[in-house]
Amino acid sequence: MMVSAKEMLQKAVAGHYAVGQFNINNLEWTKAILQAAEECKSPVILGVSEGAGKYMTGFKTVEAMVEAMVEEMGITVPVATHLDHGSYDGCKKCIEAGFTSIMFDGSKYPIEENVAKTKELIEICREKGMSLEAEVGAIGGEEDGVVGQGECADPNECKMIADLGVDMLAAGIGNIHGKYPENWAGLSFETLDAIQKLTGDMPLVLHGGTGIPDDMIKKAIDLGVAKINVNTECQLVFADATRKYVEAGKDLEGKGFDPRKLLKPGAEAIVAKVKEKMELFGSVGKA
Repeated sequence: MMVSAKEMLQKAVAGHYAVGQFNINNLEWTKAILQAAEECKSPVILGVSEGAGKYMTGFKTVEAMVEAMVEEMGITVPVATHLDHGSYDGCKKCIEAGFTSIMFDGSKYPIEENVAKTKELIEICREKGMSLEAEVGAIGGEEDGVVGQGECADPNECKMIADLGVDMLAAGIGNIHGKYPENWAGLSFETLDAIQKLTGDMPLVLHGGTGIPDDMIKKAIDLGVAKINVNTECQLVFADATRKYVEAGKDLEGKGFDPRKLLKPGAEAIVAKVKEKMELFGSVGKA
């Protein structure tokens, strides 16, 4: 069933587990993630970046596909469609398309402008029963062409944005999108702890979930992280399984070139990876 992320994340905070946001790129991706969520009886957030939205011909297409799939696959677990790192215009488009949740990434604006735009979007989301994620401090690595160094957010700025009434807060704690560099210093639990002390029960979001060691993930969940974003890891296992299929010459056997056959090993690899993450995050059986 299609819901906003608000209630599932409040339950996660109370139950000391996290809900995974798994980014979708196409039909196979979406189907694999929904299948894993249903099998694990886990709530799930389907993340859509602006680039992926464009690739799938627009947010309306994405929302219609997800809604139809939830119905056709008989999905019983809570499912949210969530704009990942949305610009102000992207947020408006997703509201119009019927998404159940959005992230407004106002981290590039001066704090005053970030606050003003966030306030406006909060009003619209409340009216429509959507959830809103805000970001304070840049997340490291590259996200749709924006490169950050993994700097840590200012806990006081986090409180200021949290107090506006957002449903979840993404704060930079040394995390990075994509693969982590060799010299990565790890997550700053001091920053996370300071943010959590000021923001209370606000569900916190950890971006760049790929490559963070499991023990750090568990510690972050203990400190109030209730949503963890995974994207790169699914892409890596999908590419790996697809490469092995082609290298083994299976696309040349019979009708092995049929896209349904060609993409199957990759899709199965995504199902397995998503299940593994749901186990780690503690969301299995929490639907």
